[in-house]
Amino acid sequence: MKITIKTDENIKDTEVQITCNSLTPEIEKLISLMRMMELQLTGLRNGETYIIDIGRVLYIDTVDKKTFIYTLEKEYESKLKLYELEEQLVKVGFFRGSKSSIINFKHIVSLKSDIDRRLRVTLSNGEQLIVSRQYAEQVKERLGVR
Repeated sequence: MKITIKTDENIKDTEVQITCNSLTPEIEKLISLMRMMELQLTGLRNGETYIIDIGRVLYIDTVDKKTFIYTLEKEYESKLKLYELEEQLVKVGFFRGSKSSIINFKHIVSLKSDIDRRLRVTLSNGEQLIVSRQYAEQVKERLGVR
């Protein structure tokens, strides 16, 4: 891969241009990472609103009609519904793991087949989540695992 960087003091907005012969998984990952750099969420914790970098998010889930964002360090409550977050995050490496969760692909360390065609994923913090059988095949396909 060849990388060329041009600087120009007259340019107001940064532009990234990718020239390639085909869209490979590596290029898709690069695009996803660049999009992720600009994306942030807000979450509530102890009455304060925090800005959360999307790259720090392990997963998001819903409990008792409330949506929670989990990072390596803390958990935050979101005012957005799970489907609203999914619409934003599916483009940057997140996937639906069950009716009540969205998981960040980048934080998956391992996965294991579980009973009833489900998957058990282990995240970078050691926490394990279940991917329901409804979504398990999509996850395996995306990871190239059969």
